[in-house]
Amino acid sequence: MPILTNLKSENKPVKIWAPEAEVESQAVRQLQNVASLPFVFKHVAAMPDVHLGIGATVGSVIATKGAVIPAAVGVDIGCGMIAARLNVEPHRILHDLDKLRHSIERSVPVGHESNRSLTSSVENWEGWKHIPESVSNLRLKDKAAHQLGTLGGGNHFIEICTDADGAVWVMLHSGSRNVGKSLAEEHIRHAKSELKKLATALPDPDLAYYVEGTPEYETYMRDLEWAQEYALENREEMLRRVLHAISFHIGMKGAPVPFSMKVNCHHNYATREIHYGEDVLVTRKGAVRAERGDMGIIPGSMGARSYIVRGKGNPESFNSCAHGAGRRMSRSEAKRRFDITDLIEQTSGVECRKDAGVIDEIPSAYKDIDQVMKNQEDLVEVVAVLKQVLCVKG
Repeated sequence: MPILTNLKSENKPVKIWAPEAEVESQAVRQLQNVASLPFVFKHVAAMPDVHLGIGATVGSVIATKGAVIPAAVGVDIGCGMIAARLNVEPHRILHDLDKLRHSIERSVPVGHESNRSLTSSVENWEGWKHIPESVSNLRLKDKAAHQLGTLGGGNHFIEICTDADGAVWVMLHSGSRNVGKSLAEEHIRHAKSELKKLATALPDPDLAYYVEGTPEYETYMRDLEWAQEYALENREEMLRRVLHAISFHIGMKGAPVPFSMKVNCHHNYATREIHYGEDVLVTRKGAVRAERGDMGIIPGSMGARSYIVRGKGNPESFNSCAHGAGRRMSRSEAKRRFDITDLIEQTSGVECRKDAGVIDEIPSAYKDIDQVMKNQEDLVEVVAVLKQVLCVKG
């Protein structure tokens, strides 16, 4: 399906892979605000799961020349997904799922919990050798070490899923935890402060930016790249722990669980790429890179289907696609509108928490993932369709 909405701004246009009627008016304004900035390249692309964010919308892809907007990356730097298709007979795994869920929850700290001690894989992570000065200055290293291999809360999750062939997958969603959040918040605050000194007018103060070539820009990019690397490793570490729990669940006593495919991708990050023949900085806030052949993961809600996809390399989306179903209501609205009975009904057949603490993650709080997929048929092709049987939430 082609672009469904074209918007104008004071500078560059906005191209949206969703009908305008399905995009909140505030999100439309945010997209136009970003597109009005003088350093935006070509246009702003908005994915079919686009919704209101802070400064920049979630589900936006912004190419820039000469500047970076910290809030356009967001506070969960490097947030993304990892999935692995297991080479184990399904019947060996898909039993006593309540016990498996509790085993995973013991293996991977969730919510505000951290690791009490450090495993050798965490201690020996190569990223500690080039930790940026900002992490030390903000006294974040010890907490970062104890949070490497932890899930967090909100919409972060760990799932056991099956595909159309009956194969079992492990899929999880998380990012750079407190270290990424702290670095991002510090840079957003500092960018606002610097632009205020220069009396630079912005349509939204959360769109404060750093100019390329300045010390502030270079520091942010170093911190950003390290936090993105941390997020990748965080997902790898959690996957190792989930597979270890599965190993004992199926009687392998800790031996490695074989898998035939693994995908690990960001959906909140920035990186340099070539588009329309020019070197630009591409910021994806709630979007996955979908260059031709790229593998990606697009999850639904905790009661809906998820998709493993392969990119088609659509230049108008800056080779990007959606990162999930996208929220259609706020967390507070979900808590007001739904109760535990609704949650139990909408997560029928899924081994998961069914209490008041996760009502804000109820499937009805999210957009229809199948419609999201239909709206981006020109961006990705579907490789596998997954349905969860077990979900761990923070």
